[in-house]
Amino acid sequence: MSKNFELITSQNEKIRITTYGYENAGKVPCIILVHGFKGFKDWGFGPYIGEFLSEQGFFVITFNFSHNGVGDSLTEFTELDKFAKNTFSLEIDELNEIISSYLNGDFCYVNNKNIGLLGHSRGGAISILTGCKNDSVNAVSTWAAVSILDRYSERQKEKWKEKGVFEVINTRTNQVMKLNVCLLEDIEKNGESYLNIEKSVKNLNKPFLIAHGKQDLAVPFEEAEKIFEWAGKKNTEFYSIDSTGHTFDIQHPFKGSNQKFDALLNKTSEFFKSNLMRK
Repeated sequence: MSKNFELITSQNEKIRITTYGYENAGKVPCIILVHGFKGFKDWGFGPYIGEFLSEQGFFVITFNFSHNGVGDSLTEFTELDKFAKNTFSLEIDELNEIISSYLNGDFCYVNNKNIGLLGHSRGGAISILTGCKNDSVNAVSTWAAVSILDRYSERQKEKWKEKGVFEVINTRTNQVMKLNVCLLEDIEKNGESYLNIEKSVKNLNKPFLIAHGKQDLAVPFEEAEKIFEWAGKKNTEFYSIDSTGHTFDIQHPFKGSNQKFDALLNKTSEFFKSNLMRK
Protein backbone atom coordinates (compact mmCIF):
# COMPACT_ATOMS: atom_id res chain seq x y z
CA MET A 1 0.00 0.00 0.00
CA SER A 2 1.33 3.43 -0.93
CA LYS A 3 0.66 6.66 0.94
CA ASN A 4 1.56 10.27 0.13
CA PHE A 5 2.88 12.92 2.49
CA GLU A 6 4.11 16.50 2.32
CA LEU A 7 6.96 17.58 4.55
CA ILE A 8 7.55 21.29 5.21
CA THR A 9 11.23 21.72 6.01
CA SER A 10 12.93 24.05 8.48
CA GLN A 11 13.49 26.39 5.51
CA ASN A 12 9.74 26.36 4.81
CA GLU A 13 10.20 24.32 1.63
CA LYS A 14 7.78 21.62 0.50
CA ILE A 15 9.01 18.05 -0.06
CA ARG A 16 6.53 15.76 -1.82
CA ILE A 17 6.77 12.17 -0.61
CA THR A 18 5.33 8.80 -1.67
CA THR A 19 5.82 5.82 0.62
CA TYR A 20 5.43 2.15 -0.27
CA GLY A 21 4.63 -0.74 2.07
CA TYR A 22 2.86 1.59 4.46
CA GLU A 23 1.05 -1.33 6.09
CA ASN A 24 4.45 -2.30 7.56
CA ALA A 25 5.68 1.24 8.28
CA GLY A 26 7.80 1.46 11.40
CA LYS A 27 7.84 -2.31 11.89
CA VAL A 28 10.41 -3.10 9.18
CA PRO A 29 13.62 -1.42 7.97
CA CYS A 30 13.21 1.77 5.93
CA ILE A 31 14.88 2.42 2.57
CA ILE A 32 14.96 6.01 1.28
CA LEU A 33 15.27 6.39 -2.50
CA VAL A 34 17.29 9.49 -3.48
CA HIS A 35 16.82 10.73 -7.06
CA GLY A 36 19.51 12.41 -9.14
CA PHE A 37 19.93 15.54 -11.26
CA LYS A 38 16.85 16.16 -13.41
CA GLY A 39 15.30 13.21 -11.58
CA PHE A 40 12.10 12.91 -9.55
CA LYS A 41 10.37 10.25 -7.49
CA ASP A 42 7.88 9.31 -10.22
CA TRP A 43 10.47 9.09 -13.02
CA GLY A 44 10.47 5.77 -14.86
CA PHE A 45 11.74 3.22 -12.38
CA GLY A 46 10.85 5.14 -9.18
CA PRO A 47 7.43 3.61 -8.43
CA TYR A 48 8.62 0.19 -9.63
CA ILE A 49 11.53 0.28 -7.17
CA GLY A 50 9.20 1.36 -4.36
CA GLU A 51 6.74 -1.44 -5.03
CA PHE A 52 9.45 -4.07 -5.49
CA LEU A 53 11.34 -3.27 -2.28
CA SER A 54 8.13 -3.00 -0.24
CA GLU A 55 7.22 -6.50 -1.44
CA GLN A 56 10.63 -7.63 -0.18
CA GLY A 57 9.74 -6.52 3.33
CA PHE A 58 10.88 -2.87 3.49
CA PHE A 59 9.12 0.41 4.12
CA VAL A 60 10.19 2.65 1.23
CA ILE A 61 10.27 6.44 1.14
CA THR A 62 10.52 8.14 -2.26
CA PHE A 63 10.53 11.93 -2.52
CA ASN A 64 11.31 15.01 -4.59
CA PHE A 65 13.91 17.44 -3.34
CA SER A 66 12.20 20.80 -2.90
CA HIS A 67 14.28 22.40 -5.67
CA ASN A 68 14.36 19.56 -8.22
CA GLY A 69 12.05 21.57 -10.48
CA VAL A 70 9.04 19.25 -10.35
CA GLY A 71 5.93 20.70 -8.70
CA ASP A 72 2.35 19.59 -8.14
CA SER A 73 2.17 17.90 -11.55
CA LEU A 74 4.70 15.34 -10.16
CA THR A 75 6.10 14.53 -13.61
CA GLU A 76 6.77 17.89 -15.29
CA PHE A 77 9.42 20.55 -14.65
CA THR A 78 7.14 23.44 -13.73
CA GLU A 79 9.32 25.03 -11.04
CA LEU A 80 12.41 26.03 -13.00
CA ASP A 81 12.89 29.06 -10.74
CA LYS A 82 13.47 26.70 -7.81
CA PHE A 83 15.60 24.36 -9.94
CA ALA A 84 17.91 27.30 -10.64
CA LYS A 85 18.39 27.95 -6.92
CA ASN A 86 19.22 24.39 -5.90
CA THR A 87 22.51 23.44 -4.22
CA PHE A 88 24.13 20.20 -3.11
CA SER A 89 24.22 21.37 0.49
CA LEU A 90 20.47 22.02 0.39
CA GLU A 91 19.84 18.46 -0.79
CA ILE A 92 21.98 17.02 2.01
CA ASP A 93 20.11 19.14 4.55
CA GLU A 94 16.75 17.99 3.19
CA LEU A 95 17.73 14.32 3.19
CA ASN A 96 18.79 14.67 6.82
CA GLU A 97 15.44 16.29 7.60
CA ILE A 98 13.55 13.40 5.98
CA ILE A 99 15.54 10.92 8.09
CA SER A 100 14.82 12.89 11.27
CA SER A 101 11.16 13.31 10.37
CA TYR A 102 10.78 9.55 9.89
CA LEU A 103 12.53 8.67 13.15
CA ASN A 104 10.52 11.32 15.03
CA GLY A 105 7.30 9.57 14.02
CA ASP A 106 5.96 12.03 11.45
CA PHE A 107 5.06 9.15 9.09
CA CYS A 108 4.25 6.47 11.66
CA TYR A 109 5.32 5.13 15.01
CA VAL A 110 8.83 3.74 14.44
CA ASN A 111 9.82 0.56 16.23
CA ASN A 112 12.43 -0.64 13.71
CA LYS A 113 14.94 2.20 13.29
CA ASN A 114 17.20 0.61 10.66
CA ILE A 115 17.60 2.88 7.62
CA GLY A 116 19.21 2.37 4.22
CA LEU A 117 19.86 4.97 1.53
CA LEU A 118 19.56 4.08 -2.16
CA GLY A 119 20.81 6.88 -4.40
CA HIS A 120 20.92 7.11 -8.20
CA SER A 121 23.46 9.26 -10.07
CA ARG A 122 23.87 12.58 -8.21
CA GLY A 123 21.54 11.11 -5.61
CA GLY A 124 24.21 8.49 -5.01
CA ALA A 125 26.70 11.21 -4.11
CA ILE A 126 24.16 12.89 -1.83
CA SER A 127 23.54 9.51 -0.17
CA ILE A 128 27.28 9.01 0.45
CA LEU A 129 27.76 12.53 1.81
CA THR A 130 24.74 12.18 4.08
CA GLY A 131 25.32 8.60 5.15
CA CYS A 132 28.90 9.31 6.14
CA LYS A 133 27.89 11.80 8.81
CA ASN A 134 24.39 10.68 9.83
CA ASP A 135 24.63 7.95 12.47
CA SER A 136 21.01 6.94 11.86
CA VAL A 137 21.95 5.57 8.42
CA ASN A 138 22.94 1.91 8.62
CA ALA A 139 23.74 1.07 4.98
CA VAL A 140 24.19 2.84 1.64
CA SER A 141 23.72 1.64 -1.94
CA THR A 142 24.54 3.75 -4.97
CA TRP A 143 23.50 3.21 -8.57
CA ALA A 144 25.52 4.99 -11.27
CA ALA A 145 26.84 7.49 -8.72
CA VAL A 146 29.10 10.39 -9.60
CA SER A 147 32.51 10.44 -7.90
CA ILE A 148 32.88 14.23 -7.95
CA LEU A 149 30.38 17.10 -7.87
CA ASP A 150 32.64 19.65 -9.54
CA ARG A 151 32.03 18.59 -13.15
CA TYR A 152 32.70 21.93 -14.82
CA SER A 153 35.73 23.27 -16.68
CA GLU A 154 37.42 26.52 -15.67
CA ARG A 155 36.09 28.17 -18.83
CA GLN A 156 32.55 27.06 -17.98
CA LYS A 157 32.94 28.48 -14.48
CA GLU A 158 34.16 31.82 -15.82
CA LYS A 159 31.17 32.09 -18.18
CA TRP A 160 28.87 30.99 -15.36
CA LYS A 161 30.07 33.81 -13.12
CA GLU A 162 29.86 36.33 -15.96
CA LYS A 163 26.27 35.41 -16.92
CA GLY A 164 25.09 34.48 -13.43
CA VAL A 165 23.57 31.26 -14.77
CA PHE A 166 24.67 27.97 -16.34
CA GLU A 167 22.24 26.53 -18.88
CA VAL A 168 21.46 22.82 -19.16
CA ILE A 169 19.32 21.33 -21.92
CA ASN A 170 16.88 18.65 -20.88
CA THR A 171 16.96 16.42 -23.95
CA ARG A 172 13.77 14.62 -22.91
CA THR A 173 11.62 17.77 -22.58
CA ASN A 174 13.72 20.21 -24.67
CA GLN A 175 13.61 22.68 -21.79
CA VAL A 176 16.49 25.04 -21.07
CA MET A 177 17.12 24.59 -17.35
CA LYS A 178 19.20 27.27 -15.64
CA LEU A 179 21.49 26.88 -12.64
CA ASN A 180 22.24 30.01 -10.65
CA VAL A 181 25.76 30.79 -9.49
CA CYS A 182 24.80 29.66 -5.96
CA LEU A 183 25.48 26.07 -7.03
CA LEU A 184 28.99 26.98 -8.15
CA GLU A 185 29.54 28.94 -4.94
CA ASP A 186 28.51 25.85 -2.97
CA ILE A 187 31.12 23.78 -4.83
CA GLU A 188 33.87 26.34 -4.34
CA LYS A 189 33.10 26.86 -0.66
CA ASN A 190 32.51 23.23 0.36
CA GLY A 191 34.14 21.10 -2.33
CA GLU A 192 37.13 20.13 -0.19
CA SER A 193 35.13 19.53 2.98
CA TYR A 194 31.37 19.06 3.26
CA LEU A 195 30.99 18.00 -0.41
CA ASN A 196 34.14 15.90 -0.74
CA ILE A 197 32.98 12.48 -1.94
CA GLU A 198 36.42 10.85 -1.67
CA LYS A 199 36.78 11.78 2.01
CA SER A 200 33.20 10.75 2.72
CA VAL A 201 33.64 7.32 1.10
CA LYS A 202 36.85 6.75 3.06
CA ASN A 203 35.03 7.65 6.28
CA LEU A 204 31.76 5.86 5.52
CA ASN A 205 32.56 2.73 7.53
CA LYS A 206 29.12 1.22 6.84
CA PRO A 207 27.88 -1.53 4.50
CA PHE A 208 28.15 -0.09 1.01
CA LEU A 209 26.97 -1.44 -2.35
CA ILE A 210 28.25 0.25 -5.52
CA ALA A 211 26.37 -0.64 -8.72
CA HIS A 212 27.18 0.75 -12.17
CA GLY A 213 26.50 -0.08 -15.81
CA LYS A 214 29.62 -0.54 -17.93
CA GLN A 215 28.13 1.38 -20.87
CA ASP A 216 27.07 4.42 -18.84
CA LEU A 217 27.55 7.49 -21.06
CA ALA A 218 26.31 10.02 -18.49
CA VAL A 219 28.56 8.91 -15.61
CA PRO A 220 31.51 6.85 -16.86
CA PHE A 221 32.10 3.43 -15.29
CA GLU A 222 35.53 4.66 -14.18
CA GLU A 223 33.81 6.82 -11.58
CA ALA A 224 32.42 3.71 -9.89
CA GLU A 225 35.91 2.21 -9.93
CA LYS A 226 37.22 5.35 -8.20
CA ILE A 227 34.56 5.13 -5.51
CA PHE A 228 35.37 1.45 -4.94
CA GLU A 229 39.08 2.28 -4.75
CA TRP A 230 38.39 4.77 -1.95
CA ALA A 231 36.02 2.49 -0.05
CA GLY A 232 36.90 0.19 2.82
CA LYS A 233 36.86 -3.26 1.21
CA LYS A 234 35.62 -5.02 4.35
CA ASN A 235 32.19 -3.37 4.10
CA THR A 236 31.93 -2.75 0.35
CA GLU A 237 30.52 -4.69 -2.60
CA PHE A 238 31.00 -3.71 -6.24
CA TYR A 239 28.32 -4.84 -8.69
CA SER A 240 29.10 -4.10 -12.34
CA ILE A 241 26.54 -4.64 -15.06
CA ASP A 242 27.56 -5.42 -18.64
CA SER A 243 25.94 -3.82 -21.68
CA THR A 244 23.75 -1.31 -19.89
CA GLY A 245 23.81 2.42 -19.27
CA HIS A 246 22.89 5.15 -16.82
CA THR A 247 19.26 4.15 -16.24
CA PHE A 248 19.81 0.42 -16.84
CA ASP A 249 17.66 0.47 -19.99
CA ILE A 250 14.63 1.79 -18.12
CA GLN A 251 12.69 4.60 -19.82
CA HIS A 252 10.32 7.36 -18.81
CA PRO A 253 7.40 6.98 -19.05
CA PHE A 254 7.94 3.49 -17.62
CA LYS A 255 7.54 0.78 -20.26
CA GLY A 256 8.41 -2.23 -18.15
CA SER A 257 11.49 -3.75 -16.57
CA ASN A 258 14.19 -5.98 -18.01
CA GLN A 259 16.35 -8.87 -16.89
CA LYS A 260 19.38 -6.78 -15.94
CA PHE A 261 17.39 -4.22 -14.00
CA ASP A 262 15.53 -6.92 -12.10
CA ALA A 263 18.88 -8.56 -11.29
CA LEU A 264 20.10 -5.20 -9.95
CA LEU A 265 16.96 -4.86 -7.83
CA ASN A 266 17.43 -8.36 -6.44
CA LYS A 267 21.09 -7.67 -5.67
CA THR A 268 20.17 -4.42 -3.91
CA SER A 269 17.37 -6.06 -1.95
CA GLU A 270 19.66 -8.86 -0.77
CA PHE A 271 22.27 -6.28 0.27
CA PHE A 272 19.76 -4.40 2.40
CA LYS A 273 18.28 -7.60 3.82
CA SER A 274 21.75 -8.71 4.92
CA ASN A 275 22.54 -5.40 6.58
CA LEU A 276 19.21 -4.05 7.82
CA MET A 277 17.39 -7.23 8.83
CA ARG A 278 20.11 -8.62 11.04
CA LYS A 279 19.01 -9.87 14.45
